Amino acid sequence: MSARRPLPFDPIMRAAQLWDERVGPSGTMAAVTSVMRVQQILLSAVDSALRPHGLTFARYEALVLLSFARTGKLPMRVMGERLQLHPTSVTNIVDRLQADGLVRRTPHPTDRRTTLVEMTAEGADRLEAATAAVTGIRFGLAGLDDEDQRLLTDLLSRVRRAAGDFT
Repeated sequence: MSARRPLPFDPIMRAAQLWDERVGPSGTMAAVTSVMRVQQILLSAVDSALRPHGLTFARYEALVLLSFARTGKLPMRVMGERLQLHPTSVTNIVDRLQADGLVRRTPHPTDRRTTLVEMTAEGADRLEAATAAVTGIRFGLAGLDDEDQRLLTDLLSRVRRAAGDFT
């Protein structure tokens, strides 16, 4: 994944040893530092897989969300809630997807204040190709089998729930 050579030791575990000696118990620091590093690794892998398809992860997530919609359309407000993004970020994502011809905005049939977003045929084709690319690299989760992935998801869900992401 990376062009740089791996270190001959785990720098996070070395930092944890030093933390133990100088500050106190290092479990939380090592866990958080590991999550942050893994986030960098995953973003790099996913961005590399999506770049040839002209997508960022945020735009890819928006297309996936639209593909899951029962009607094929979602209000921008709902997209923001489901993607857990500020309305301005959703607007920017949709603007970019629309400029690339992957989505279109349509007026809501009964609420003049609401704009719906729907994927175009080109968007569906791009989503299919991009999905093949990210699933082909397992979203960057090298080294974890299915059970490990389930456990990781469960553990991270506890943190997300405690932070108020969901009830």
